[in-house]
Amino acid sequence: MIDSMKIPSSMLPEDGRFGCGPSKIRRKQVAALAEAGTTLLGTSHRQTPVKHVVASIREGLAEYFSIPDGWQIALGNGGASAFWEVACASLIARRGAFASYGSFSGKFAASAAKAPFLEKPVVYQADFGSCTLPKYTDDVDVYCWAHNETSTGVMAPVRRVEGSREQGALTLIDATSGAGGLPVDIAQTDAYYFSPQKVFGSDGGLWFAILSPDAVKRAEDVENSATLEGARRWVPPFLSLTQALANSNKNQTLNTPAIGTLVLMNEQVKWLNEHGGLKWASKRCAKSAKTLYSWAEKSDYAKPFVEDESFRSNVVVTIDLDDSIKASSVVTALRENGIVDTSGYRKLGRNQLRIGVFPSVKPSDVEALTYCIDYVVEHLQ
Repeated sequence: MIDSMKIPSSMLPEDGRFGCGPSKIRRKQVAALAEAGTTLLGTSHRQTPVKHVVASIREGLAEYFSIPDGWQIALGNGGASAFWEVACASLIARRGAFASYGSFSGKFAASAAKAPFLEKPVVYQADFGSCTLPKYTDDVDVYCWAHNETSTGVMAPVRRVEGSREQGALTLIDATSGAGGLPVDIAQTDAYYFSPQKVFGSDGGLWFAILSPDAVKRAEDVENSATLEGARRWVPPFLSLTQALANSNKNQTLNTPAIGTLVLMNEQVKWLNEHGGLKWASKRCAKSAKTLYSWAEKSDYAKPFVEDESFRSNVVVTIDLDDSIKASSVVTALRENGIVDTSGYRKLGRNQLRIGVFPSVKPSDVEALTYCIDYVVEHLQ
């Protein structure tokens, strides 16, 4: 490794944050947080000022995603990984069908497999870097997959499995890294859930879910129904979707949330809507992603990890490097120059860069990043 490689300042991006979560937080969000330091931080989340922030977020998300009549927005503590357990407790009646094509889609299936009150899930699996969706399965009551697999940079379509509505099955979509940056028809889902530390430029620790009337009814039925043994399923309050929704409709959470996270997200939702909403944001992300994929395809040492163009993510871009170029050395050199969080997903174990191109990241900074990578590789060689 060359010591203290210096990239010319004229080549550097204006902002060097390209993380896939936590992601870039804009300066105006930080300013809003600073202002909230004397008005909201350190106050009760059950009082009007904080409840106004929650109401603003819920109303902003409803506008942003153009949610259908009757759909509701709930939130709770714990992040999207906690929502997997909420879904196991409150939305899966007996058995689920899952698509697994990366670390996070696989983890939800694993949670369902460990739940003692559920039958063994049906898992449709694809190699990392490719994609599959669940197929129609006679004896399941939910179909589950990820809109965007954060670990691999795979983007999956969001559409109901044919025949699923007729069998009464719900469609649950993990949208953590895709929500807000990828187009979606919410009517094709029953629970579209995500954490705020990606597109919404906030800190982790909360989950948001856009719920259909069928999902709300399922949660009520599951939490009040008898099991085969004749005893009602135990759903602890933290995992109760009905309790989360009841609190959300009061613009609060069951347990104390991080107020700062709410402030950051509210500022981001307002910014996104002011700039043109989901249509604007998804185009911006697609432009940045195309810059990276086109650069990699023209490079003699890099190539997109996801071979099928239709599955290449527009928010999380994964680029494989030739074995002669150590990705870790490239990442280190970039970091020395203020360009951070470009390393591949650790458990994937590939010689790879992974770059978040969420709406807060300027397309011009993405273009500058490609020049910087080329500069680093040239000087490493």
